[in-house]
Amino acid sequence: MEDPTTQSKVSVVSPDREEEVAPVASEELVQSLVDVVDEISAISEFKNAYRRQFCNLSRRIKLLGPLIEELRESKNPIPDKEVESLCQLKIALESGKELLRLGSEGSKIFLVLETDHVNKRFCEVTSQLEQALAIIPFNELDVSDEVREQVELVYSQLKRAKERADTADLELYTDLLSIYNMDPDASVDPVILKRLAEKLQLITIPDLMQESLALHEMVVSSGSDPGKVVEKMSNLLKKIKDFVQTESPEVTGMVKNGVGFLADGQSKGPVIPNDFRCPISLELMKDPVIVSTGQTYERSCIEQWLGTGHNTCPKTQQKLSSHSLTPNYVLRSLIAQWCESNGLDPPKVPALPNKSQSACSAAEHSRVLDLLQKLSSQSLDDQRLAVGELRLLAKRNTENRACIAEAGAIPLLVSLLTVSDLRTQEHAVTALLNLSIYEDNKGKIITSGAVVGIVHVLKRGSMEARENAAATLFSLSVIDENKVTIGAAGAIPPLVSLLSNGTQRGKKDAATALFNLCIYQGNKGKAVRAGVIPILMDLLLEPGSSMMDEALAILAILSSHPEGKVAIGAASAVPVLVDVIRNGSSRNKENAAAVLVHLCNGDQPHRYLIEAQEHGVVSLLEELANNGTDRGKRKATLLLERFNRFLGQQQQAEAQLESRTQGQIEPLIHVMEQVHLDNSTADV
Repeated sequence: MEDPTTQSKVSVVSPDREEEVAPVASEELVQSLVDVVDEISAISEFKNAYRRQFCNLSRRIKLLGPLIEELRESKNPIPDKEVESLCQLKIALESGKELLRLGSEGSKIFLVLETDHVNKRFCEVTSQLEQALAIIPFNELDVSDEVREQVELVYSQLKRAKERADTADLELYTDLLSIYNMDPDASVDPVILKRLAEKLQLITIPDLMQESLALHEMVVSSGSDPGKVVEKMSNLLKKIKDFVQTESPEVTGMVKNGVGFLADGQSKGPVIPNDFRCPISLELMKDPVIVSTGQTYERSCIEQWLGTGHNTCPKTQQKLSSHSLTPNYVLRSLIAQWCESNGLDPPKVPALPNKSQSACSAAEHSRVLDLLQKLSSQSLDDQRLAVGELRLLAKRNTENRACIAEAGAIPLLVSLLTVSDLRTQEHAVTALLNLSIYEDNKGKIITSGAVVGIVHVLKRGSMEARENAAATLFSLSVIDENKVTIGAAGAIPPLVSLLSNGTQRGKKDAATALFNLCIYQGNKGKAVRAGVIPILMDLLLEPGSSMMDEALAILAILSSHPEGKVAIGAASAVPVLVDVIRNGSSRNKENAAAVLVHLCNGDQPHRYLIEAQEHGVVSLLEELANNGTDRGKRKATLLLERFNRFLGQQQQAEAQLESRTQGQIEPLIHVMEQVHLDNSTADV
């Protein structure tokens, strides 16, 4: 990566060349230092092989914040001769910012393969910062002794860091390089792929998607042959992705595709033809479109690429003559045929953004803008009144929901989720709930970072706020990829708590949210570990329980998870499930039967079969197999087949035991008969 250049009056060249600094007003310079440190502070996530180095660099730069703050607050002007030393510091900070941004947004794979270049950049930035701090004339500046000591500490840390460079992960580099240079069809040791996925933290759909986009981004700015590099990098990432999805589908969240299959030569699912994969995401395409170079991509992926300012084809790096996207109906048809021939549901084409048919009136739009201005007010009363009115407006109709979101209300509402005033907090989360009803707003709410705030309300808000927070999470989780985001944000334990301790409405909201979230396999274990199974069993045992439908539906989903089976078995669920099959509604009977199917396919199937048989389940299943719902009939038939096999095995075991016992008795009888004969002969 080239060294950064600062804007306006400060220019910079490579660190090994002499730098030129034009005169800068001291106030403007200090403010620019404040801005760059603030920008660096906002760069916070480094999930790559250099995480420790990036975190150390970020921490050291942040420690310079008090120095810059004191310079800004000082009433004494900075002497002209000291301005130059601060310019050198700004240059060093700009270089540090660009390096940290690379660590936060760059491709994890590319960073490892370019390890020499990355280590060189660390050395250059560390040296720049050390040299800049060394020439700051503290005696001429109005700074406190404490701040000076802190800067001296940073200086000594930078000096030691320059002398003691961190060594790269040689094993990671060697593994990546070996696969990078492999033939695309060559097989890779699964142990190596597992090690790479764990070290690079590429274990979820969002991780893999982001890495793919970052790879294309960095290849564009590299000096290598783009076409060749993209192809080799894509093959490398494809091998990692296929391994992860095959070995841990519950981690990657394959529900995102709406298609229940895995990939690349494994017996667990059919192989996805390469022509059916998007070159960016490497996933099966749902809505393939053609760009001006003739290449085909998934619509959402290429729109995201173009939306970030790119004007090239990601695969060929050719300049696009236009940004028009043409649906590839032929390929879409071929993908649908392939899915059907493999017994899979064809991927559903995502609906195009659905613009509101009639926007709100000019007067309403003006009113919304006035309310948004009050949301930014320092007055708590103004904020509370404004957010309360927005809540009501968003409740009325679709036009209002579209208008409020387009006016920029969502980020402001999100900022109010963590305020101390419970009423304001309640209005904010309820306004987001009402806005989320409009489909286009769901993505905006998620990308605004609202989930963390909603979970905060779910934990600490008033009861009504907690109920509406749960309802909001349910609304957002309708979109499959949001299930992963919500589960990762820690939403499941507080939902379980609301299911246990909430009002009747709160329990209903928590149950529907948990049901939706647990459709994603990766959230099932979280729900079980949060203690949901005993709570669901209590709901089933409550006299006249109004939560039986929800409790059984969630149990049916969780029973497919290994931890769920163990927890359900430990909760003595079999008698309760048999009773539901005997007396429950049609839907509850099928869910109870579904739970029993999973239990009887678990680690202790005979234990549960015997227990269910003792409670008279066989005749109930025969009735369900004849007169139940379609799903109930299937589950009952599966269980009856399992019982028949179990009874057959029992009879076979008893016959073998009887045969062995008979085989032991017959020789003994023969001996006794012989003794008797001998005695008779002796008497004669």
